[in-house]
Amino acid sequence: MIPQQTIDRILDAALIEEVVGEFVQLKRSGSSFKGLSPFSNEKTPSFYVSPAKGIFKDFSSGKGGNVISFLMEHERMTYPEALRFLADKYSIEIEEQQPSEEAVAERSERENLSVVMSYAQKFFTDELWNSDEGKAVGLSYFQQRGFRDDIINKFQLGYHPEGWENFTKKALADGYQKDYLISAGLTKQKDDRLYDFFRGRVIFPIRNIAGKVIAFGGRTLKSDKKIAKYFNSPEHALYNKSKVLYGIYFAKNVMVKQDQCYLVEGYTDVIALHQAGVENVVSSSGTSLTEGQIKLIKRYTNNITMLYDGDAAGIKASFRGIDLILAQGLNVKVVLFPDGEDPDSFSRKVSSTELQDYIAKASKDFLTFKTDILLEDAQGDPIKRAQLIRQVVESISRIPDGIQRSVYVQACSSQLNVSEQVLNSELNKILRSGVQKQHRESSSMPPPPLPLPPMEYGEEQKPKGGYQTEPQERDLIRLLMHYGNFPVQVEVESQEEGQNQVIKLEISVAEYLCSELQADQFNLKNPVYGGIVSLYESYLKKEEFPDSKVFTLNSDQKLSSTAAEILAEEYELSANWETKHQIYPETEDMKLNKAVRDCVNRLKLSNVMIMIHEVQEEIKTVNEDDLLICLDRKRKLDKVKQELSKYFGSSVL
Repeated sequence: MIPQQTIDRILDAALIEEVVGEFVQLKRSGSSFKGLSPFSNEKTPSFYVSPAKGIFKDFSSGKGGNVISFLMEHERMTYPEALRFLADKYSIEIEEQQPSEEAVAERSERENLSVVMSYAQKFFTDELWNSDEGKAVGLSYFQQRGFRDDIINKFQLGYHPEGWENFTKKALADGYQKDYLISAGLTKQKDDRLYDFFRGRVIFPIRNIAGKVIAFGGRTLKSDKKIAKYFNSPEHALYNKSKVLYGIYFAKNVMVKQDQCYLVEGYTDVIALHQAGVENVVSSSGTSLTEGQIKLIKRYTNNITMLYDGDAAGIKASFRGIDLILAQGLNVKVVLFPDGEDPDSFSRKVSSTELQDYIAKASKDFLTFKTDILLEDAQGDPIKRAQLIRQVVESISRIPDGIQRSVYVQACSSQLNVSEQVLNSELNKILRSGVQKQHRESSSMPPPPLPLPPMEYGEEQKPKGGYQTEPQERDLIRLLMHYGNFPVQVEVESQEEGQNQVIKLEISVAEYLCSELQADQFNLKNPVYGGIVSLYESYLKKEEFPDSKVFTLNSDQKLSSTAAEILAEEYELSANWETKHQIYPETEDMKLNKAVRDCVNRLKLSNVMIMIHEVQEEIKTVNEDDLLICLDRKRKLDKVKQELSKYFGSSVL
């Protein structure tokens, strides 16, 4: 666990314009910076970064937040990963709180393995480009496959020379420990002899989402069928093959922008499609598709298109993957290439435009794809047709969303000419069977752990009777954070010499809003908004006004992201209106007195409407003794509602 004081140091040191500038080309615009949205395709910049507030706002996608939330959104990092990224960038050492011996040992192993992997990648790449054997065997192989030098460099492809211990000897001589070379799967040991694992193979470095090399794939160039065509690194502390996708580091940003992921089988498929201009593509690294890999894709998009060979093996692989993808709630389509072609070979025969056109035209929804394939296999056989229907319904049953299942049942009914009733009956049978299986499995397992306690600022309350306070509460927080230290005038009654007088006082917006909440004993129903008000009040008690970064860089992620989003202006007034047209529109700060009063009264009115609904429901069930009390309370609430309605100059139905 990272100590809070270290988190504070990281957030204090991180300059949002520097961090975001690594991923987005920014240009200064007044006190802010602007650039093209990294989350959508646009031609006119609508992405703003405010160094003063420590926030970004993307108007094309609606995303906004602080430096942490940018990394979490753009790079799909977790909160700890984002903190460690910033700590590394600004050379801040992270000392975990009371780490156990096991944690220290695990961290040491991961760091040492990372260093070894980086060393090995540089060794293999150097061999490919600079050794006679590497150029004659490895480089010529990649070039014969049509890979350009810039693509070979991008993926840092390499070559492991022949010979039993060329790499191991060099690594040991350079000071790398034998144990870590073995743990990384680069070196093998038999009796007392050490030998190289990937010898005589071209090398494909495998990266994690941060771009660090964590494993290797090696392909032999020999025709001996007794030798495995591909070797992958064994699993170790950095590498869990079921949770890693080849090419994810290069594909993730494009996957987010295009909201689409292309899934292929091999390393060369990924590389060839990159060279053809299709960059949102990943591979399962020579293993069968796993749930962990699908969840990794889901961090970036909900749409997957599987690009597989048109032969029987490719079709079988696509069938396996479809159900796994559907079970994770993702949308899946399939593209089969002509028989004898794979994404690599096909992309080399056609232009980039022709490839992308083919993918778009040949892409089939999983239901159409599976139905077409199975119908062709059934060829009018009624028994096979019945099996086909069950297989299709089995796939539909994997979809977690009930509405989507219903839509696919309707489509299936139309395509297969089977009544929806029959399909739903079969679907319900499969779903019941799955529930019963889960029940049997869970009954033999220990009870699940107790849920985590709620956050300190409580749980969000749901709207009642169709009334809600969310928009009014959000407006109050917006005024508090934008104009908290601005002055407003309020009228208060004062008694002097026995006479009531109304005098005007000048107080801050923050004092006015907080005092109104306290006077009416309103607890904001949104817990995050309540947390912002409580934090603001703690500063007012010290007679201070908090800086916006107190909120936007708060360690509470919900609070900081909400504050950053609210602080991001909804629009910026073009300077042309004033400098060129001499038009000076009235802004909110010019009419702040009315704005804060309107906000408070709208919030009061919404709360009153909710309380009226509650008392009306209570009247339906109370006994005679309590009925008069409820009716009296409703009468008072109706009176308050009437007064508030007069303020807005309208009646509330």
